[in-house]
Amino acid sequence: MQAFFATCPKGLEYLLRDELAALGASDVREALAGVHFSGDLAVAYRACLWSRLASRVLMPIAHFDAADENALYDGIAAVDWSVHLDAEGSLAVDAVSVASALRHTRYMAQRAKDAVVDQFRDRAGTRPSVELERPSIRLHVLVRKDRATLSLDLSGTPLHRRGWRVGQGEAPLKENLASAMLLRAGWPRRFAEGAALLDPMCGSGTLLIEGALMAADVAPGLRRDYFGFLGWRGHDAAAWTALLDEAHRRADEGLRALPPVFHGFDADPNVLAEARRNVQNARLSGFIRLDRRPVEQLARPEGVDGLGLIICNPPYGERIGQQDQLAPTYRAIGTRAREQFDGWSIALITSDEALARSVGLRAHKHYALYNGALECRLYLFDVGGAAAPQPVVDKPLTPGAESVANRIRKNARHLRKRLDREGVSCWRAYDADIPEYAAAVDVFRGVPEGMPGASPVTALHIQEYAPPKEIPEHVASARLGELVRAACVALEVPRQQVAVKTRYRGKGGSKYGRMDARGEFLIVEEDGLRLRVNLHDYLDTGLFLDHRPMRGRLRAAARGTRFLNLFCYTGTATVHAAAGGARTTTSVDLSATYLEWAARNLELNGFSGAAHALVQADCLQWLAHDRGEYDLIFVDPPTFSNSKRADDFDVQREHVRLLELCAERLAFGGTIVFSNNFRRFRLDEAVNERFVVRDIGAATIPFDFSRNARIHQAWELSERGS
Repeated sequence: MQAFFATCPKGLEYLLRDELAALGASDVREALAGVHFSGDLAVAYRACLWSRLASRVLMPIAHFDAADENALYDGIAAVDWSVHLDAEGSLAVDAVSVASALRHTRYMAQRAKDAVVDQFRDRAGTRPSVELERPSIRLHVLVRKDRATLSLDLSGTPLHRRGWRVGQGEAPLKENLASAMLLRAGWPRRFAEGAALLDPMCGSGTLLIEGALMAADVAPGLRRDYFGFLGWRGHDAAAWTALLDEAHRRADEGLRALPPVFHGFDADPNVLAEARRNVQNARLSGFIRLDRRPVEQLARPEGVDGLGLIICNPPYGERIGQQDQLAPTYRAIGTRAREQFDGWSIALITSDEALARSVGLRAHKHYALYNGALECRLYLFDVGGAAAPQPVVDKPLTPGAESVANRIRKNARHLRKRLDREGVSCWRAYDADIPEYAAAVDVFRGVPEGMPGASPVTALHIQEYAPPKEIPEHVASARLGELVRAACVALEVPRQQVAVKTRYRGKGGSKYGRMDARGEFLIVEEDGLRLRVNLHDYLDTGLFLDHRPMRGRLRAAARGTRFLNLFCYTGTATVHAAAGGARTTTSVDLSATYLEWAARNLELNGFSGAAHALVQADCLQWLAHDRGEYDLIFVDPPTFSNSKRADDFDVQREHVRLLELCAERLAFGGTIVFSNNFRRFRLDEAVNERFVVRDIGAATIPFDFSRNARIHQAWELSERGS
């Protein structure tokens, strides 16, 4: 079994996961902008030929550390390239860097190319050439957090290039995004029920062509004459020929039975001419009818008596027209649909919610999709359903709330590029930046648990800090309400998707009020891993956002180690260590609830069995009796604990004993990583005498927490003389 990774636009991951599983892939697991899967070479070929959603299919061939250009060169030079490429062949290299010291991707690609051609020159005196368009092999180099993954790009060129496109209109829609729209709109089921497909603003015909190919069971890659594996020395020509023969047979059968139920309109005759050429190249002439007609004259096509799907990619102000000029176009779609298409459905993609409301119908579903880098939503309407409600005019924000909203917007703008670049979907947007509004606002983006095909949602977790004693409780409560409204407005999140943890004053000081008991979990992603969070039922969410870099460090250090996670909470650090290649993991916590949560997190990422032990115990007592040996120990204790099932714990008082017990379990040359969030904590001098201590606190503070650099402290400890 070989591991592969299929890339795709953001928003298509769950659809692609299901598609690859249907194509015979195993160990299928979605990640940010792609899907991991396993199988033999034929499975990867089938993905290249049949995937309507993937952008590329990558086959990893090497993993290595690449903290600098020399390490990158050496790692690539260590591969025997004669297995993959003839000396007279050609190659191209694509490079990507994420949160790494190597940042100049063009230079990375150059060094990677040098490593390959130098090996051939040294061995044979001749070298492959560089060919950017159709090389014998295309390499993909990803360096994430100074760890490189070197892959063969089996697709060669992006898979959305089906081979039929001649013209693409003024605002092109990529073929895999068009396929995603059709799948989300339920087109395969509707076609089987006898529905027609109509695009009232068809442009170059992408949606109609993809819809027809889908209905006729034509492999999307069947018209391509180039793939990245065709010049690869490991290419299995017999397996590929068999797949092509099957695809041609299915296409012939599907096209013979395909009814001409595909209709496209557009007001621009030049664009329609391009669409006709594309239809001809896709060998769909006679199946797709194209006519010149403005959207204001949208009507049921001649001869179409039954139901159908109207699907379109109208302009939404980002490239073609200004948004205030486009509302009439959207209103025309809704008006003409109500007049002519009762019982039909509409699928419409736009980046502007106000334009979607202009249709005048209530959307029963919407999905987040990306048109290039632009975040959009696909809105699904039923014609004849309820009209869209008029927008509620909310009362304006108070001056104080407006200042909070402006601060949150500023923070979000400042962080956005790096969040996107590093694939961070859970982050801190506000941290008592304005002292009078004392709370932390965290953003979580994920998929509701139990709804794997659903579109990701954005939710907020707002946690109030204790107000000063001189602030009356009613004033603090009013300010918190203003902050919640400000966060909803600034981050465009509905109030029902916000969890608020409030404090009240009771005996013993300020405490948090009762939590909810909803049992609602989100599945979020971090560095390609899936983790469960619960925003309502517990004081904490299950994922400490300030430890994101810490988890990355543990993952990088865990390869080949026996990893121990004390006070493991929901096991997120254990998941990262397992993903980093830990030989075994052991996670200890007193809470059965958290251990069950940790087990679910491990299972979500394919880690289970005897190699990943979960232990319910008091950590100090367990350390005193355990006889295991560990190479990497992570200790992140609470500040205080007064559980009825264990002795009271105070991190300042107990940390020396805790770390000494850890040292007894530490293998020679091993490392203890110790962290806590007690702001007044001081490391005892006895620890410095026993261990070589390195303060890593500053290096483990995430960039979105830079306003609060004291959120936690952290050290790496190793025994003196080891």
